[in-house]
Amino acid sequence: MSEKPELFTIGELAQRTGLAVRTIRFWSDSEVVAPAGRSTGGYRLYDAEAVARLDLVRTLRELGLGLTSVRRVLASQVTVQDVAEAHLQALDAELRTLQTRRAVLRWTAQHGTTTEEMRTMHEVAKMSADERQRIIDDFVQRTFEGVDESGPGASIAQGMRSMPPELPSDPSTAQVEAWVELADLVRDEDFRRRCRDMAVIGAQGIEQPGGYSPEKTIEHAGHALREEISPESARGKEVLDLVVDPGLSSAQRLALADTVETFTDRRVERYWQLLGVLNGWPPFEPRVANFEWLIAALRAHA
Repeated sequence: MSEKPELFTIGELAQRTGLAVRTIRFWSDSEVVAPAGRSTGGYRLYDAEAVARLDLVRTLRELGLGLTSVRRVLASQVTVQDVAEAHLQALDAELRTLQTRRAVLRWTAQHGTTTEEMRTMHEVAKMSADERQRIIDDFVQRTFEGVDESGPGASIAQGMRSMPPELPSDPSTAQVEAWVELADLVRDEDFRRRCRDMAVIGAQGIEQPGGYSPEKTIEHAGHALREEISPESARGKEVLDLVVDPGLSSAQRLALADTVETFTDRRVERYWQLLGVLNGWPPFEPRVANFEWLIAALRAHA
């Protein structure tokens, strides 16, 4: 004659599993863990299988599964692996949302934006890959419309469009912040005008009188900056003579300073830095300060 299986009240089940009585009752009411029978007084009784079942339910709930998913797993309608994969995707999406929120809040804290600006940045950060690319495409189209596609300006436009097709599936905080900052930057009308000036003038060709070249500027002005040589000083004049012909007239120096200034803008350099973060390009050494030093030297010694 077989022994009757041992049955437990909810209180005894709570002691065995470490779960609260109200939790077990709730899960029982939700048909996650069904009683094996009832006592003569009408109280629910549970068998040893309920102990193992409750342990599994607790694990699934701690992993974030809803009761509907738990019931499907327990009914063998889906495997634990299926549910885990679905919830992993949901958690990944939630993490990306949290990263976006953190990036927007950090941006707001650093830049003191208004509530409306913060709302705008939040909406921008949540955009899809296609929506993000449309912002960059609109910037490039409006900024470089009519620029000779065969001229140097065309390469600037093409480079500025090199937005990645999408953020990585697990973007870093730096990448999310870079996207938020980039979207804000390309909406700046003054920035758009400056980029267009660069493209239009660049497409027309740039005169480089007196042996001037960007390479010389980077080398010699960079040295002057590291040595803290003032562009207005006598030593600054010596460095300037290494970059351009000392025989340039005052008018030529001033004209060259104006031309170089057209292509010297920290915001444009920042644009390339942000694209680099989004595309995973190696970081580059900032160069704008070198050209700012040259411009100041040209005007000081005109």
